[in-house]
Amino acid sequence: MEYVENKAVEEEQLKGIFRDMVKYSPSKICGMLGNAIIVPVYTSLLTPEEYGLYSLSIAFLSFLCIIFSDWVGLSGLRFFRQHQLTQDMPKYLTTLVTMLVTNLCLMVAVALFFRQNFFDFFHIPIKYYLAILLLIIPVAARALLFQLLRAELKSMSFTFSTILNQILTIGLSIFFAKYFHLGAMALLLGMGVSISLIDILLIYQSNILSWFKFQKVEWSTIFPIMKYGIPIAATSLSAWIINQSNKFIMNSISGFSDVGLVGVAYGLTLPLLMTIFSIITVAAIPRIINMYEERIDVRPIISKFTGYYILVALPIITVISMYAPDYVQMLSSGDKFQLAFKLIPFFAFGTFFMSLADYTTLQYHLANKTYIDFVIKLISGVAGIVLNIVMIPKYGLIGAGIATFGANFLYFFLSTIIVLPGLRLIYPTLTIFRMLLSFIPFAGLYYLFNTQLKVPALFEMITLMAVFYLCYWWLSKTLLKRVK
Repeated sequence: MEYVENKAVEEEQLKGIFRDMVKYSPSKICGMLGNAIIVPVYTSLLTPEEYGLYSLSIAFLSFLCIIFSDWVGLSGLRFFRQHQLTQDMPKYLTTLVTMLVTNLCLMVAVALFFRQNFFDFFHIPIKYYLAILLLIIPVAARALLFQLLRAELKSMSFTFSTILNQILTIGLSIFFAKYFHLGAMALLLGMGVSISLIDILLIYQSNILSWFKFQKVEWSTIFPIMKYGIPIAATSLSAWIINQSNKFIMNSISGFSDVGLVGVAYGLTLPLLMTIFSIITVAAIPRIINMYEERIDVRPIISKFTGYYILVALPIITVISMYAPDYVQMLSSGDKFQLAFKLIPFFAFGTFFMSLADYTTLQYHLANKTYIDFVIKLISGVAGIVLNIVMIPKYGLIGAGIATFGANFLYFFLSTIIVLPGLRLIYPTLTIFRMLLSFIPFAGLYYLFNTQLKVPALFEMITLMAVFYLCYWWLSKTLLKRVK
């Protein structure tokens, strides 16, 4: 693809991304706080066995969403601008809704016909199995509507709905758990009621009713969506294998109790960290897609935001891993889940590399070659299963951590060596070099904390990150100031 140099458009889009980041940040920060609250609240309400059952249920729900619904919403985001420019939005929305409804009907038919196979593989009790089949309907609708909001650049509406959804889900789950004593089922019920209410709000926020008209669906509209979306579904399924299959393998070996520990470590890393890290991608990707469609060179912007991500994420991940026992103690209820700290460093750095791969794999999405993303993630997923099967019987919880980290790192590594022409990532070398120098005083202070000074762990964690960012800021203003 030949790019058009347009510095004015690039600068305007860059400013737009920062504006959207500010608008999206309240939802992400509240989401992060919500995820931080969920683990201690839910672990106080449930036993390790019940929390393990809840974790398995959510993992099974995400499995179904990946196959039957999520990719429709992501395709809606990718091609929204293209159809908006050609002014055929009614046909486009009709196609998206028709595909989503058809997929859900197919899911119910498959899930009921092969129910015994699902029972044997996932070990989900029948009442939870049926609850998940109902829950996926509002979840799938929310996924599509949220992507439409992103495509319309309605960041404030997205923020408000996300925050409200988080508050409602936690509040209703606590209500059903405390007053109806439903155990893990209370959390699924709270989620279902909350998301159903949010779906109604999203219908009006996205203004979909003003565009949507039943029209004849043509294969010329469906085929590009399927060509783009089905590899995404397969890719997401591979990611699910990397990060969720350990729960089911652990359950078959050790039972629900150890799955509860895996669920706590997972809850304190991937959803918690990804929520805050995604502030960058949720704002940047829609605008980067628009720039690419207008034939603007997006590589400098992708490089810039890759550097921002590494700068934000790596110090946080490092500190959480160094203080894993204290981190789990602060964010879980009681000693019954304390052993989850063994998994924190592996899951945290696995999350870091998985999120970093969002930037290295963006090339495949821009070029509509998502099958490449699928292939490398499938390879990583298969490697993850093999590692889980080998490592968990031998090393227990740590084995699950090694397998998850290894699979996520392999995915990132493969995405850096399989590069499309004209879309090679420009690495943010200056940012990385500043960070390496900033970690020198960071390491010295950590040594003092462990040998000379005795202060609360939370104070140490905050101080270490503050020292790192102060050093980075000083370097960026003095010795390593960027030369223009």
